[in-house]
Amino acid sequence: MSGTQRVLARLALTALLLVGGGLLVLTDRAAHAPAAANHALTDSEQTRQVIGDVSDALAAVFTYTPNDLATTERRARDVLRGTAAKDYRNLIGKLRRQVRTQKLSLTTQVVRAGVVDLTGDRAQLLVFLDQRAEREGAKATTAAAQLSVRAHLDDGRWVITDIKAR
Repeated sequence: MSGTQRVLARLALTALLLVGGGLLVLTDRAAHAPAAANHALTDSEQTRQVIGDVSDALAAVFTYTPNDLATTERRARDVLRGTAAKDYRNLIGKLRRQVRTQKLSLTTQVVRAGVVDLTGDRAQLLVFLDQRAEREGAKATTAAAQLSVRAHLDDGRWVITDIKAR
C-alpha cells in the first residue's frame, strides 16, 4: 500500500468515525426529547382507553332531561375533577331552572375523538360532539361542538380535569 493510499484510508476511517459519533449523538437527543414521552401514537391500548372513558364521560354529563337532572349531576361528580368539575357546577347551576321550566332536554354524542398528547397519567384530547336540544312544544335543534379536553388517569379510569370549547 502506497503512502497516498494509507492517508486516504485513514481519512476515510476518520470520516466514518465522525459520522458514526454524530449519529449516536442525534439518536440520543431524539430518544430523550419531550416528544418521545408522548405515547398517543405508540400505546394503542391506552389511547383507546382514554378515548373511550372521556367519550363516555362527555356524553353522560352533557345529556340530560328535566326529570333526570340529578342523575346527570351525580355522573358528573364521578367523572369530572378540578377545573372541569368547578366549571360544570357553575354551568348546571345556571341551567337548572331553565331545564325544568322550559322542559329542556339535551342529548350529546361524541362523533370523533383523538388523543393529542398521552404522557404518563395525563392526556389531552380533541373531541367533536353532536348535540341535540329539545324544548317541549318546539322543534329540536342540532349543533356541533369541538372541545379540547384534559384528562387524568385516576385509579385505572380516565377522568376529565379541564374542558375548553374551541
